[in-house]
Amino acid sequence: MSIAKGQERGPLAVQQIRRGTMQEDVYRQAKQLILNGELAPGQSITIQWLADAFGVSAMPVREAILRLTAEKALTVVAGRSLGIPPLSRDRLADLTRTRLEIEALAVTWAVPNITRPIVGHLARWIEEMDNIKPDREARKVYLRSNREFHFTIYQASGSEALLGIIESLWLQVSPYFNLLHDRGNFVVSNHHHRRLADALAAGDAEAARSSVQADIREAASILDSVIT
Repeated sequence: MSIAKGQERGPLAVQQIRRGTMQEDVYRQAKQLILNGELAPGQSITIQWLADAFGVSAMPVREAILRLTAEKALTVVAGRSLGIPPLSRDRLADLTRTRLEIEALAVTWAVPNITRPIVGHLARWIEEMDNIKPDREARKVYLRSNREFHFTIYQASGSEALLGIIESLWLQVSPYFNLLHDRGNFVVSNHHHRRLADALAAGDAEAARSSVQADIREAASILDSVIT
């Protein structure tokens, strides 16, 4: 495994790829690693290391990397090493402005489709995020639970087109959620999550929109203060 100097990597949450759907599965799992914050800014990996982790040859990994670099989710950082692209304040502002509209729209569309089982799932992920300890591995659990919480709601919108746009936005910004933990955002964010879940359970679209937008604004404000 090739790692950026001074960085340490633990095991990634990956599954070995099934041969019949190799190319798409490699892309899907690589995308999930990014969406879940498994690859943080400043860390690097190689195509060969990903191939070994997935249990495949380098070819399908190269194809997945081409797609992910085109989506601005990965970039070449040095030689054969790949990492998360830098995030400027202008780009953060643009992504945030777009997320405020698109994710609020998805929440609004989701309101009539929220069922009791969905409310139960949201409550479980909120509880998981509430119980996070201040260590590196627990941070990964929080980021995965955070993604599950949000995307369960967005999937309830019933719009594959909207979900694809949100995934594209998260691919560009979610690795930077790793930087929020030390600023106390995980606790504040879960307050927004709780209000969002309550609004959805009550069928209150306006309160749901307001809660998800507050969550996005809070995280963006902190990121704006820490990125260089």
